[in-house]
Formats: sequence, C-alpha cells, structure tokens
Amino acid sequence: MSDTTKDPAPARPSRLATFWDSDFVWSFRHSPVAMIALLVVAILLLAALFAPLIAPHDPFNPATLNLMNGFTPPGEPNAFTQDTFLLGTDDQGRDVFSTILYGLRISLFVGISAVMLAMIIGVILGLVAAYVGGWTETLIMRVADVQLTFPAILVAMLIFGVAKGITPPEYRNEMAIWVLIVAIALSDWVQFARVVRGAALVEKNKEYVQAARLIGRGPIPIMFRHMLPNVLSPVLVISTISLALAIIAEATLSFLGVGAPPTQPSLGTLIRIGQGYLFSGEWWILLFPSITLLALALSINLLGDWLRDALNPKLR
Repeated sequence: MSDTTKDPAPARPSRLATFWDSDFVWSFRHSPVAMIALLVVAILLLAALFAPLIAPHDPFNPATLNLMNGFTPPGEPNAFTQDTFLLGTDDQGRDVFSTILYGLRISLFVGISAVMLAMIIGVILGLVAAYVGGWTETLIMRVADVQLTFPAILVAMLIFGVAKGITPPEYRNEMAIWVLIVAIALSDWVQFARVVRGAALVEKNKEYVQAARLIGRGPIPIMFRHMLPNVLSPVLVISTISLALAIIAEATLSFLGVGAPPTQPSLGTLIRIGQGYLFSGEWWILLFPSITLLALALSINLLGDWLRDALNPKLR
C-alpha cells in the first residue's frame, strides 16, 4: 500500500527574517562606518531627548546658577565653591555638559523641522513641475535656478532678517526658532524639487500612470498615490544629507548672532560664546560644543553616503 501523505509545505520566513536578510540590512551589517555613525547619532539624539533627566543642572534657570562657579576647568574643583563639573563651566557658571545637552535639543529640532518643511515644499513643487509641465514647470525651475546662484546661508540670512523685521518686537524671541526653521527650509527646497522633478519625469511616461489616467484618476491622486512612492528613494538620501547641512546652517546663523535667541541657545550660540574666551585660556567653553557639532554633522553625512550607496541598485 503506497504512502499517499505529502510532505508539509515549508514554512514561510517571517517578515523580520526577510528584512534581516534583505540587501539593505546586509549592506548596513557589512559597513562598520555606517554602524558607528548610526550609534553616534542615536546617542546624541537620545541625549537631547532626555536632557532634563541626564543634565546635572538646568543651565537656563537663573535660580540654579552660581556666578562663583564661572570658568571652572573640566574635572577640577572650583577655587571658591569646590564644586566639580565634568566639562567645566562657562562665564556665567553654567555647566558646559548641561548646556551642550540642551543646545543639542535646539539644533536637532531646528534641523529636523527645517528639512521636513523643505522636503514637503520641494516634493510638491517637483511633482507639479513634472506632471503639469508647460509654463508651470518653467516658472518653478527658473525660480530654483535663480535661488541656486546664491549661497544657501545668504538666502537663509535674508529670509530670517525679513521675517524677523516684520515680526512684532514683543514676539521676536518667541518666534525666533520658528522663523529660523522657515528661513533654512526656504533656502533648501531647491535640491528636493530638482531631484523629484527628474525622477517624476521618468515615472510620468510609465504604464501605471497611463492606466491611472484611463480609469479616471485625477492629477492629485496620480501624483501623490502613484508617482510619489516611486520617487522617494533619492528623497531619503537627500533629506539625510540635508539634515547635516541644516544643522550646520543653524549653527552658522546662531554663531553670527542671527539665529537662536539667547534664552534658547543652540550649539552655534555656545560656540560663539566660547570663541570669545578661546585666547584667554578657557578653551573648554569652545572645544566641547564644537566637538559635539562636528560629531553630529559628520555622522549624519556618513549615514547619508551609505544610504545613497545602499539604495543604488547599480552598486548592489
């Protein structure tokens, strides 16, 4: 009598196993630079998020400051109070370690918000330019070309100055961070628009777009439900690299005194304060915020370079 039982079908791998074995994760697992960069970014991001819990002092609460602690070197007891600070103190007696944690929050918030706003503006304009074409495309691309002729930091300074000038004086400090975000975003949308337009022009002539038109889909659903998912790969790469540039732009503006207000200092503001005491011997006030900014921007840039290679099918 023959055995008619069949072997059970092999179990399908779980989604987690499939993701773990994907080319994307394999590329990350075999890139020590990307892993170290992600670790640095994760540490700095978590430190910024949990700054109130990690920081030994609230550096922006005047009630907790003691001017006698000013200019205390790292790890050494203060000559008057005998208090010790890990990274020293600044001219006002603020703990440098705590100011870096709180400054990271401002820098990351401004950078991430500015990139998200720039991405939204650029993606929308890029899709509209590619799909609509004609004078609309010409107008959007000529505006982008004109803006590219000016350095992004100068455009951001111009927009920030105009926006701050029309803001009522009593609200300037409260609105300074939001004005800074808008200024950086409006100076950074061009590269998103150009890349999305180029990718959307290719997708526009594909069969799935023609099929969507035949069944009566409107322009907006076609652009944002059909074309947009197929042009997101380069957008992710650009947004990662733009995040580092936005953080540096915010630090530059704050260093020049036209960025974050004194009541909400970012890393750029801390560097500007420390630069004034560099040649008087208080080197730590400048060194540690500068190292933090360098580590953050460099790590994000390295992640962007890896992401660009990992999402490029020609390099797999």
